[in-house]
Amino acid sequence: MPVHYALALEATACAERVLLLFEQAYPDDQRPREALTTLRAWVAGQSSMLDCRKAAFGAHAAARAAAQPAAVAAACAAGQAAAVAHMYTHAPHVVAYAAKALAVAA
Repeated sequence: MPVHYALALEATACAERVLLLFEQAYPDDQRPREALTTLRAWVAGQSSMLDCRKAAFGAHAAARAAAQPAAVAAACAAGQAAAVAHMYTHAPHVVAYAAKALAVAA
């Protein structure tokens, strides 16, 4: 497996660990989950980088629409994860947002 794909899967796993913080607060907004699903599809060759980029923008839009701080950070983690398809340098931001989500939820 190419390193870029492995990094994308690690970013997805990290964002998934905090996704529930968003989904509990905003159960009808699926944009962060869709971002992660789209990234997994990219790794499998079933979606494009542009699909991931669009999904990342959707997750970030969900974050901007959210008011609960842990949910905002969790949605940002998902958006940054999906953006890894575009640029691998988004990966560290996934970890930072996931950590922030956990910190403000505690």
